[in-house]
Amino acid sequence: MNHYTFEEIEIGISSSFDSVITEEDMKLFADLSGDLNPMHVDADYAKSKGYKDKVVYGMLASSLYSTLVGMYLPGERCLINNCEVDYRKPVYVGDSLTVMGEVTDKRNSTRRIKVKGKTINQNGVIVNTSEITISFTGD
Repeated sequence: MNHYTFEEIEIGISSSFDSVITEEDMKLFADLSGDLNPMHVDADYAKSKGYKDKVVYGMLASSLYSTLVGMYLPGERCLINNCEVDYRKPVYVGDSLTVMGEVTDKRNSTRRIKVKGKTINQNGVIVNTSEITISFTGD
């Protein structure tokens, strides 16, 4: 876990990490959310709609932005205030995702920063992008 203070944050600081979405992740998310849409739980149904397999929940894939902010950029001492995600391509179980973020704005008056995020799969395809507003909880 990173421990950036607000004063240490500068525009342009970036971080990334890798994650693989598993079948167990999908099951846990389905149990937690109660979302049993067949696009996410029935491979035959998803294939009949033109997808290569069950589609990973968008909110599961984008939950990795919480990991980005809470563990890497800035890490400890912050909370997400807003997270806008643009879902561009489907994610499938077994995809290896690289989640990246870069600080693009810093507001001293509110002790908030903005991070532009991007998630890329193992084929180099951008699967989603985000803009995250983060406030610091103390130094």
